Amino acid sequence: MGTTRITEGGERALIENTLDRNREALVATVRGLSEQDARRRLVASLTTPISLLKHAAAAERIWFQRFWAGLDESACDGYSRRDEGTFAVADDETVADVIAEYERAGLRSREIAARFDLDDTIDIPGEGTVSMRWTLLAMIEEFARHAGHGDILREQIDRPAP
Repeated sequence: MGTTRITEGGERALIENTLDRNREALVATVRGLSEQDARRRLVASLTTPISLLKHAAAAERIWFQRFWAGLDESACDGYSRRDEGTFAVADDETVADVIAEYERAGLRSREIAARFDLDDTIDIPGEGTVSMRWTLLAMIEEFARHAGHGDILREQIDRPAP
């Protein structure tokens, strides 16, 4: 991982560091896979290594671009609806493309989040009132969960055939 883990400091620095490390852990589950392996369906759902990254990029856009920055869906830099389309990867998208998309979305999320204090809140239909602190923590939860999914898929892909 490129981001050094910090274990002391201000609350915001610790939260943002943990989020960045979870972002990197998710990318690591896909990095180095062949295009074919990245798309392997090993579970019944739409979950593949590459689709986890695609979904995470959409989550970044939904929470930071749409909700916090108040952008309309058409103004976001990629898919930003809250549905299963977040897992859709086009046939012509490469692993490198999707990694770059996710990293761009994360960078934009960092820029948007920096405009707000942790205690700032917004009202989101269907969610209620949420703070920036809650949003950052929810993203940590989301990306840690998906990095775990990615680790399991990667283990299945990388294990030698019996």
